Amino acid sequence: MKLGEKIRYLREVEGSLRGLGRPMTQLEIVRAIRKELRGAEKGSKKKTISQSYLSQIENGSRPHMTQSSRSLLAKFFKVHPGFLVDDPEGYHTELTSDLRTMEGQIDVWLLQGSERFANDPEISNVLIKTAREKDTRRCLLLLGAVLDTPGLAERLLEALRPELAMGGSDHGAAAEGRRTR
Repeated sequence: MKLGEKIRYLREVEGSLRGLGRPMTQLEIVRAIRKELRGAEKGSKKKTISQSYLSQIENGSRPHMTQSSRSLLAKFFKVHPGFLVDDPEGYHTELTSDLRTMEGQIDVWLLQGSERFANDPEISNVLIKTAREKDTRRCLLLLGAVLDTPGLAERLLEALRPELAMGGSDHGAAAEGRRTR
């Protein structure tokens, strides 16, 4: 994983942890660092980071950070500073099989999808929850089985989220129309 991807991922996680239901923006990160880490470093110069610097890191135009920026971001996100570097090609944090590698790709795909649907917090949140599941592949296979069973999705929605089942959203009506044709 590249450094920029890690920062985007950490912004997404931080937004979720703070109950925003979306990734924190770069500007929100900068402001939170200024507010939350102010005075944490007694006797040292005021440490901060700019939104443009963060943007350059994320888009890859600045592939490396200064040590002070790495330390600052590591302290804010509560990660080890060594995490905030590009992973070597083919690097894995655990012993993996082809299935686990595929699951990691599914997780990344879901997290990227959650960013794309940030303006729909419910969908974004579901994608994040799915990616965080221990066995993402199994979750998706379960969803497939539910959808393959006639009427089961509607019955589960009525039982688990009655406010959605009764709302009759356009998405559900369109999907129902496709199934009955």
